[in-house]
Amino acid sequence: MKFLDQAKVFLKSGDGGPGVVSFRREKFIEFGGPDGGDGGKGGDVVIEALDGLNTLIDYRYQQHFKAPRGGHGMGRNRTGASGEDVVLRVPVGTQVLDEDGETVLADMTAPGQRTVLLKGGDGGFGNAHYKSSTNRAPRQFHPGWPGEERWIWLRLKLIADAGLVGLPNAGKSTFLAACSRARPKIADYPFTTLTPNLGVVRAGDEEFVLADIPGLIEGASGGAGLGDRFLGHVERTNVLLHLVDGTQDGVVEAYRVIRGELDAYGHGLAGKPEIVGLNKVDALVEEEVEAKLAALRAVTGSPVLALSGAAGIGVEPVLFELLSRIKEARAAAAEEGRDPHAAEAGLARNRRAAEAREELARRRAEDGEEWYDEEP
Repeated sequence: MKFLDQAKVFLKSGDGGPGVVSFRREKFIEFGGPDGGDGGKGGDVVIEALDGLNTLIDYRYQQHFKAPRGGHGMGRNRTGASGEDVVLRVPVGTQVLDEDGETVLADMTAPGQRTVLLKGGDGGFGNAHYKSSTNRAPRQFHPGWPGEERWIWLRLKLIADAGLVGLPNAGKSTFLAACSRARPKIADYPFTTLTPNLGVVRAGDEEFVLADIPGLIEGASGGAGLGDRFLGHVERTNVLLHLVDGTQDGVVEAYRVIRGELDAYGHGLAGKPEIVGLNKVDALVEEEVEAKLAALRAVTGSPVLALSGAAGIGVEPVLFELLSRIKEARAAAAEEGRDPHAAEAGLARNRRAAEAREELARRRAEDGEEWYDEEP
């Protein structure tokens, strides 16, 4: 199963069924008259957030969803059957956008959440609806009201507590592997990570979910490299860990490139709490580490910590700093009256999924198999 976080689909709700013209004529029964029933209601198009899904791959192979129309009315004042609803099942964290790709129609943040996207058309009236004291034998009926149709975008934004950002080869996947049991692909060339990864991180007696996305380069907001489409997966996080490769000369320039891309992307990412990590310090002498830490602290008001994911140096302090910021964000949400646990169910689902993948990776490693986690 491949990871797919964006899909465009066509939706159409069912048309209402037509009413019918009918008259009661029975032998030995003196009072007849119109008895044509109304048509049935067309089916709705409903979207439902389902626990256990983590990709939109189902909508790669089917893009058109049409609900059936309502049934015809019948004599003896019988109403036509209603059309069945069409249900689109999506992962928790999926946003439904209008065809313009910007207008949010629904945000599915909790398992079991259901939203009616398109309502089916109402059934038409039969001739019994039109009878009156002056119109004793009406022969008119209504053909039913049409349903709605539209194109929409489905966009998955993973639900995680913290997110990793940085240039390619900044050591994000190595850090994720060092602090969790996730096994993302790690290599010494750019863009090793092609899809987002999730890992469950333990800091003391507490846990949180960490999201790793493919690296950004200068001009990503304009489509350079893999672009900035994966930044949506860290929009829901409480804090960002910005990793900078300490082995390069221009650490300040590398930091500014990523900040510039976050500003260009918008959606509140630039204003999120941030922790800066000077990574790969095991390859530097102490004087270089201090100089580069001082240079980064001079251009950012965020905490700057030295670490090495490969050597395990300074990883634990970074995790506790992330956990502290996550708790602060939850407390602030509670004070503002927002539900700090609105996405808790989604986080729990991602935690369970990440733990299952980590356990599979551990078992395969014990069997001597080489395996990479290529999807969240």
